[in-house]
Amino acid sequence: MSESIQQLVLNTLDKEGEIADTRSLVLPGESVAATSHDAQITILGALNSLLSREMINYETNETISHVLTPEGLQLAESGSHEARVWSALPLKGEGEPVAPAELKKKVGDETAKVGQGRAFKNGWIGKDGAGLVKLVPEIKDATQLDLKEIQETGTLKTEAILADLRKRKLITQRKGQWFKVSKGPNFSTSTAKPETDLTVEMLTSGSWKTSTYKKYNFEAEGIPTSGGALHPLLKVREEIRNIFLEMGFAEMPTQSFVESGFWCFDALFVPQQHPARDLQDTFYLSDPSHSLPPEPEYYKRVSTVHEHGGFGSAGYRAPWQPEESTKLLLRTHTTASSAHMLYKLAAKCRGESIDGDDKEFVHGAAATDKANESLNKREDGFRPAKLFSIDRVFRNETMDATHLAEFHQVEGVVADRDLTLADLIGFMRVFFSKMGIEQVRFKPAYNPYTEPSLEIFAFHPLLNKWVEVGNSGMFRPEMLEPMGFPKDVRVHGWGLSLERPTMIRYGINNIRTLVGHKTSIDNIENSPAVMF
Repeated sequence: MSESIQQLVLNTLDKEGEIADTRSLVLPGESVAATSHDAQITILGALNSLLSREMINYETNETISHVLTPEGLQLAESGSHEARVWSALPLKGEGEPVAPAELKKKVGDETAKVGQGRAFKNGWIGKDGAGLVKLVPEIKDATQLDLKEIQETGTLKTEAILADLRKRKLITQRKGQWFKVSKGPNFSTSTAKPETDLTVEMLTSGSWKTSTYKKYNFEAEGIPTSGGALHPLLKVREEIRNIFLEMGFAEMPTQSFVESGFWCFDALFVPQQHPARDLQDTFYLSDPSHSLPPEPEYYKRVSTVHEHGGFGSAGYRAPWQPEESTKLLLRTHTTASSAHMLYKLAAKCRGESIDGDDKEFVHGAAATDKANESLNKREDGFRPAKLFSIDRVFRNETMDATHLAEFHQVEGVVADRDLTLADLIGFMRVFFSKMGIEQVRFKPAYNPYTEPSLEIFAFHPLLNKWVEVGNSGMFRPEMLEPMGFPKDVRVHGWGLSLERPTMIRYGINNIRTLVGHKTSIDNIENSPAVMF
């Protein structure tokens, strides 16, 4: 197939002088022009073979198109969520309003969940008493029409609509390419490859006299030998680790990639109805699917504060589902490991003893400054501690220039009496300055397990914009006091990305060139070992 395509390219060049667009070629065995992505990949292989012999030159041109996702294909055929919600309701004044619960039965939970909001926004439906009704007798399902147009043409004229459909995960972007081809210095219509060896058969037959030979490059150098090199992520990881150790932190064990819903969410006072627990955001295990139950007394305190409140909180006042606590998942943050360590750190406060490796770790994690220790250690058994970890976490993210489904989180906690938010801000400024990042901003945010909470932004000079690099806050009493900590103990917690500070320091603007098949081996070998 490759040789026949090469011959087609050469014959077309001989006849027309150049090929302005390889999408106009009709490949051998085909009846239409080669406009598909796969056809252009096949043509590229043939062009590279001819280019290596200097028979042709070519220029690459890229195109961007869109294709429908499976959900998009379904909506293009049967109508959008909002249109199906509208069609399931009676016109106002002409029928009994439909209750939201009944609407879910008619169109399905997902359709009702997505469609109601959009139908309200479009002014198609409204409330009538305790139910829902149509407000207009006819509608134009713009979403379905847009999806059909994309299905036929691959794009739309309005970028805002394309962006909205991408955000709804109804379409996905696809890159294509085509080539402009011209004659090279060794152009010929013959695809016979030049000989690279002089064989006995050629000498015997005399064919060596008329054969074409590949030019021998006497100036070519041998391939230089190269040793191993650390990836930029590993270099930055070690540098951040050294910063923590320099500041008196102890490193937490974080080898548990698989966690239970209890430690990843419940122990952190994340409500069981939180969107982070949805399949769209979290990877759940199917075999085994559930963990063993946690320690009964602590589990009871956590479930009670969720469902009924306590420790000065009203709780979430939502039904508690034990099966949510035992679901196994790929951890979405290393804060799950921090919760483990804080629970063990509070063992003394609960009047419990610590055995084995945990005893060695907790004692090592507590403050080593004897004067500070004597001031903070009271009859309640609490001792201050500074802990950190750097390890992988997993989230069901759509990959783009700044997001991956698997990435590293730099996690840290400081436990002491009477800490304040000003202490946390001051620490983060010192920490980032040691990393060489001076331009840092903080923005108020919401986290279920910290209050107050702050998002952390650093300025990316290559992107020329502020990029979110982490999240921080002070752990809530609803999380700490069920563990057994005294009321005056405060805990700072923060989670930072390892990839984004690395991108800022190395001038990388797309995370997919930092890890994955687009990573430059030369950049890995030549990147400086110390950035901060």
